[in-house]
Amino acid sequence: MTDPIVKSRFLSQPYHAAYTGALKIVTFTVLSLLALTTSAQKEKNGKWIQLFNGKDLNDWTVKIQDHPVGDNWGNTFRVENGVLKVSYDQYGGQFKSQFGHIFYKKQYSAYLLVVEYRFTGEQIKDGPGWAIRNSGMMLHGQTPESMALDQDFPISMEAQLLGGNGKDERTTNNLCTPGTNVIMNGNLFTPHCVNSTSKTYHGDQWVRAAVLVIKDSIIKHIVEGDTVLVYSKPQYDPNDKWVKKANLKGGETIKQGTISLQSESHPVEFRKVELFDLAPYLSSPAKLQAILQQLSKQKRS
Repeated sequence: MTDPIVKSRFLSQPYHAAYTGALKIVTFTVLSLLALTTSAQKEKNGKWIQLFNGKDLNDWTVKIQDHPVGDNWGNTFRVENGVLKVSYDQYGGQFKSQFGHIFYKKQYSAYLLVVEYRFTGEQIKDGPGWAIRNSGMMLHGQTPESMALDQDFPISMEAQLLGGNGKDERTTNNLCTPGTNVIMNGNLFTPHCVNSTSKTYHGDQWVRAAVLVIKDSIIKHIVEGDTVLVYSKPQYDPNDKWVKKANLKGGETIKQGTISLQSESHPVEFRKVELFDLAPYLSSPAKLQAILQQLSKQKRS
């Protein structure tokens, strides 16, 4: 199908997604999916999961390029004053292409993921130009244990988070595809990155971003209540060297995976990282539509 990229506060476009097992066709309407942000609150048949508890990183695993799994080199990822900080003040003044990710302990297949983030300070010396005020949420990713020691990014889809430079337009919640391809506007999309239709967020303001992920069908990027990017059928890139080394099948769709946050040389903070698990609702299109409508109406602060 062709998935239009729509920017509006209320969405009424029906989407059809193929699944295996009992669920063959899911048709659902997504209204305003980001009147939500934080504060764990019980729903009728589910609850928000606080991936970041504001206290520690016990539920997370760090993998930094050229360092073994679990080595939080330079204390890159830390908790200070209730926020998850990504910092480089213990790097000795040089980044040296040590790209990092912090992975949540559990894998998910269908969910609504919401973060609040902001960029602070200056980029570390020798960080690449494209990484200024740059971070991301990695979706349907491989596990940190399966990454090569010198691997820079996990095989995944990246919801790329960017900050403005104070003068130029620079959208956020874009898409980058390390080791993956997707279907966009009915066609196989193979370029590495594509911009969303979001506005630009300059300075150190907090920004709310979300992604709606339904297994290997629809994925939507949302910023401050507006849908800014839509694509479907995430799949492994048969030409990617890390895909080949991991013995993954090129073209195979990706139905679930890890969630991780990036360290790419510019300091960034996350004060909220929460998720609503939609997997229990996939067997019933009616229940899925109902819970999405509940979430759309919820006011969260």
